[in-house]
Order: sequence, then structure tokens, then C-alpha cells
Amino acid sequence: MKTYILFTKLSPEIAKKVKDRSILGRHWLEQVKEKCPSVKFVNHYALLGKYDFMDIYEAPDDETAVKVSLISRANGAETAESLSAISYKNFLELTKEI
Repeated sequence: MKTYILFTKLSPEIAKKVKDRSILGRHWLEQVKEKCPSVKFVNHYALLGKYDFMDIYEAPDDETAVKVSLISRANGAETAESLSAISYKNFLELTKEI
């Protein structure tokens, strides 16, 4: 499984629904689990800054990561950006090959 980081910025309309955040977030997570059953979430964070949320998850391939981003967009995200990530330990191993 590959590790991905999903950065999400909510649309202004959805961002105004602060009191519904728990329900909306649960609905999004249920859709991801239904449409991408192989995805395993590692952690979820609310952010202060350019993005509203950051989710760290594992998926088998890039196509599945794209689905997670598309589900986010379909549920009111203005932007949803998934980035591939590797552990720092693996990164250091790669530097030895340079």
C-alpha cells in the first residue's frame, strides 16, 4: 500500500455549515469506504491555513487516490489535492543511491 496525503479546502457554501461538519464528514467517510474499500485512513486533521483538512491514508494505487479526491470534490470540497508520500527512513535510503 502506498501512503497519500489529502489536502482539502471546502467550498464557501459548505464551510458555512460548521454545525453540520460532523454529519458531512461522516457521510464523506462512508462514501470513501463504500467506493474505495481498500483505503485505510491513518489520521485526520483540521488545519488553520490554506487548507481546511489533511487526511493521511493508504491506498493500493494512484487511481484509488484519485477516487478519494473526486469523492471529496463531489461532497463540497473546492479543492482536493492528494500527494504521494514515503517515510523519511525510505527517503534517506534513496539518497544513498544518488
